[in-house]
Amino acid sequence: MRRINALFRDNAELHALANEAGKFTGLQKIWDGIVPEALQPYTRAGGVKHRRLTVFADNGAIAAKLKLLTPNLLKNLQNKGVEVTSIRIEVQVQSQRRAAPLVAREISSKASATLSQLADNLPDSPLRQALQRLAGRR
Repeated sequence: MRRINALFRDNAELHALANEAGKFTGLQKIWDGIVPEALQPYTRAGGVKHRRLTVFADNGAIAAKLKLLTPNLLKNLQNKGVEVTSIRIEVQVQSQRRAAPLVAREISSKASATLSQLADNLPDSPLRQALQRLAGRR
C-alpha cells in the first residue's frame, strides 16, 4: 500500500490541492494570531485574491466589529508577511454552533449547608430536589 505522501507527490492535481490547503491553513493560523480572542471563534480567513483577504464572519455584529478593526488588522497582517492591501468581510452563517465549554461551578460549604437546611424544611417537590442538587456542588 502506498503512503499518502507518495500519492500526493505523484499526482500533480493532488499535490496542487495539498499546497492550497497548506496556504489556507497557514493563513488561518496568522488570522487567529491577530484577531481579538473574543472574535476568533466567529471568524474564518478565506483566500487572498488580488491582494484582498476575504474574511467570513458568523453574523452581522461580528462583521461590523471587524470593519471597525480593519485598519489594525490589515497592518498586523502586513507585519506578519501577508501581502494584502484590503480586507473584505462577508457574513457566512454557520449551520452548527460551536458549543461553549462548560465550566464546573462550585459553592462554598456555608452556602451548601444553608441550602441543605432550606431543602430539609420543604415538602417533597421539584424545588426541594433542585436545592438538594445545588447544595451538592461543593
